[in-house]
Amino acid sequence: MRIHNILQYTEHHRYYIFRDFSLSSLDYKMLSLIYQPMIGAFAVAFYQQLYHGIAEGRSGYSSLEPQRRLFLGLGLEMNERGRRHLIEQASKLEAVGLLQTSRLGLSDQADVIYEYELAEPLSPAEFFRNMHLTMLLRDKIGKYAVISLRESFGANEPDELADAEMTKENISVPFYELFKLNMQSVDDELEQALTEVAPSRQSAERQTLATAAIPYGEIILRFPRNSANRRYVERLRSDEEQMAQVNYVAYKYSLTVADLCRLLDEDGIFSEGGGLNVDELQLRANQLYRQDKKREGDRQRTLARTQFTRGEPEESDEMTEEYEVLEQDFLQVPNQLLGRCDIQQYNMLMRNEPHTRFLQRFFPGAVPDWIERAFERIDLNYKLAAPVINVLIHYVIGANEAQRVTKTFLDAVASNMLVKQIDTFEKAVQYVREQAQVEQEKERRKDAAASYGGAGGGAYAGKGGSRTGNRGASRKPAIPIVQDGQAGSAVSADELEELRKLARKLDGK
Repeated sequence: MRIHNILQYTEHHRYYIFRDFSLSSLDYKMLSLIYQPMIGAFAVAFYQQLYHGIAEGRSGYSSLEPQRRLFLGLGLEMNERGRRHLIEQASKLEAVGLLQTSRLGLSDQADVIYEYELAEPLSPAEFFRNMHLTMLLRDKIGKYAVISLRESFGANEPDELADAEMTKENISVPFYELFKLNMQSVDDELEQALTEVAPSRQSAERQTLATAAIPYGEIILRFPRNSANRRYVERLRSDEEQMAQVNYVAYKYSLTVADLCRLLDEDGIFSEGGGLNVDELQLRANQLYRQDKKREGDRQRTLARTQFTRGEPEESDEMTEEYEVLEQDFLQVPNQLLGRCDIQQYNMLMRNEPHTRFLQRFFPGAVPDWIERAFERIDLNYKLAAPVINVLIHYVIGANEAQRVTKTFLDAVASNMLVKQIDTFEKAVQYVREQAQVEQEKERRKDAAASYGGAGGGAYAGKGGSRTGNRGASRKPAIPIVQDGQAGSAVSADELEELRKLARKLDGK
């Protein structure tokens, strides 16, 4: 419940309730064992008080009442603390899908009316199919308690039926085979009466997982008959939960029926017992999605190169108009182009030239292939504006720093520009200046830290105290090593003769 001013939600405001369902014993069990651990007993009590605001066995609207009745029924004080507490409990109910709150304003009055629309608790199968609710329940009571609760809500089929592999045939009789209606006589009075007494609204639709809406028949029709996984895929017909997960993965990664069948046919998708391994299916679907995305990007770049080679007129007329660059938006000329153009000419080129021609000015010969492909991808796939790409070239390549000219850095800067919605030359210039200030601040902090560390180490070393080993000096012992540049002392003739005698003696001569 979004209440910006606490005075807009008081015990004096009126409210009414709407519901079009009735709670069963299974619903009460869901509220007690599933919803109560997630949102608390007070929120469930608030839900039940709203539910009983309409007589049992009926549905529709309640009468208009002041909210003082809710405060007194829940034992809350009618002050700011009580209002905030009631707002918090209503927000919990709204978050788990049990309540929708609306505020109605009357045109002829300054007062507002609050509407509480109740929703029916989810069935056990629907609840555990919603992963965000299941994860919340797991965080509240633990994984093993969730497993135990799910088992307590269902009755297992007999072992004799579970182990046997039988064919299922629907022999139910449809309506029109048994009953014949007289369609010639239309009762207009009955239709009008039913329309008048019908509820003026329908209950809110539940939020379900997004789905690709691929039916089981489409999957089994295209699935190979001799596949080892076909018997597991056939079980999906009677397992709505796994079919929902399969359709969600297909929707998430834009899979076609053929792609989905190919993934279900791979090893490791199903466990030995025939259960669907959702994590493995998502992993492989993600790999397929990335491959398709890469191929689509390559195809777009190839088509763009083909059109550029043919010289189509649409491309040639884009840069006919030349835009001026204000002096406050000038960027300095890089070292590579010093002496070849002044600052005004350089900024005019950067503002109006295509990135392919502007990039060639930084290289004496051909542009390296990987750099050309990187900026080609930024142009055709990321859809950055041409002046923004030229500013990116100035920032990355014009800085004349080798550690910047990498594919990772290019992608990082381009992605950052997309996130910050840099779509004009002026915004790109401002972005480059801000990044330069950030880098200067980092260098300043690094130099300050280095100077502080050097001064501290020298002070401790001069004192000769016991902290020298902890702050300035190394903990390893100082081991003397032989220097290559040391000059050896000269050997006299007598010493040289003695060494020769010793060598002949050792050789046995």
